[in-house]
Amino acid sequence: MSGQPTARRAVLKGAALAGVAGLGVAACSTESKLGHAQTPTPTAPVELGSPDEVPVGGSKLYREQRVVVSCPAKGEFKAFSAQCTHAGCLLDKVEDNEGNCPCHGSRFDTTTGKAVQGPATVPLPSVPVKVEGGKLIAGPDA
Repeated sequence: MSGQPTARRAVLKGAALAGVAGLGVAACSTESKLGHAQTPTPTAPVELGSPDEVPVGGSKLYREQRVVVSCPAKGEFKAFSAQCTHAGCLLDKVEDNEGNCPCHGSRFDTTTGKAVQGPATVPLPSVPVKVEGGKLIAGPDA
């Protein structure tokens, strides 16, 4: 009989540890469309600067405004959130139209928003963008 309390404690301890481990996995889940990003896109129009700053066929990261803009053809622009859809970290750089998330290594095609390397599996949310008064404007009503 003296072995039963020890066995019971071991089972209870194992169950508790499994529960804690499950919480850790859930916290890093890629099921969320926005990861831990609370507001992945601008909530008001933001001025980004001159449209000429985005090279034709290329992309530019506007980290402070949390937006990445690509220019598929002269005068055409596409914009996406610069917050990773895995955990909400901001992209830190764009090279060859690929945005890099420094937190877990996710990579995104900055011309489509598509996740090209995980752990993120969900594309970056698109952001309306337009040229107004010689400036790129991104966000609602753009």
